[in-house]
Amino acid sequence: MSLHQASGRWRLGLTLALATAGFWATLPVALKITLEQIDAITLTWFRFVVAFVLLGGWLAARGKLKPLAYLRRRHWLLLLLAGVMLIGNYVFYLLGVQYTSPANAQLLIQLAPLLMALGGIVVFRERFNAWQWAGLAVIVIGLSLFFADQLRADTLPAGRYVLGSLIVVLAAVVWAVYALLQKQLLLRLSSWLILLVIYALASVLLFPFAQPAALLRLDPLHGVLLLYCALNTLGAYGCFAEALAHWEASRVSTILAVTPLLSIAAVSAVHAAWPLLIRPEHVSWLGFAGAATVVIGSALAALMGQRR
Repeated sequence: MSLHQASGRWRLGLTLALATAGFWATLPVALKITLEQIDAITLTWFRFVVAFVLLGGWLAARGKLKPLAYLRRRHWLLLLLAGVMLIGNYVFYLLGVQYTSPANAQLLIQLAPLLMALGGIVVFRERFNAWQWAGLAVIVIGLSLFFADQLRADTLPAGRYVLGSLIVVLAAVVWAVYALLQKQLLLRLSSWLILLVIYALASVLLFPFAQPAALLRLDPLHGVLLLYCALNTLGAYGCFAEALAHWEASRVSTILAVTPLLSIAAVSAVHAAWPLLIRPEHVSWLGFAGAATVVIGSALAALMGQRR
């Protein structure tokens, strides 16, 4: 079986990966505020429905749905598995947040791009040079420092914390599997068609657990933020899928490692503008040292490791 190869347009891949990180960094802020008036399952279901309707309408208007008619059973199975993995990522992450703190959950979910990097090496035979291996090692050290900083303020019972952490790690594992499946599917389908099928599957599977009537009770602020969350889904995964088409999965993952840092910056910016809307993150010198280390590691792996 042939394997997908990146197009080689690494500058475009880098730009799309940075856009993905920006989308994912601002999403937790919008989610945090929106969850004040709506439950997590309904919010997630609405995001998938809006993304499916908008993307489906756009592709249908351009006559881009025809390739779906020529897929073989094997490709449909891969699409189904990719969809289940992405839905599992959302569900497991939500469950993990219930047992551990949001800060710890956000940190642990960053294992996902690192697992995707390792998967890219094993499955797609991508190669890391010495700079990239050093960069990954530095990223792991930085995430560990940030994790240690957040642990010092943790007051949860040990058993509850461990259970929540394990569930979030599981969310990271299934996300990495989803990402690698999507990369392989790019051999037969465009990234947009892959996402369309996954959005449709997620909309159907989550509907029995959603409460659509709750959407009508949102005030204007939370309604606008809910809409941003939905559009964020389309923008983030669209940029992510296209990044994989033009750049190696291992290198896209190093850029996504800076997402927690961008998220802290987004929270600080919103808090500075509207202090009552969201509380700031509490990060000590150890956490900021870890953040700086992650940035250095990402630069080593993604930029200095670029092959000529």
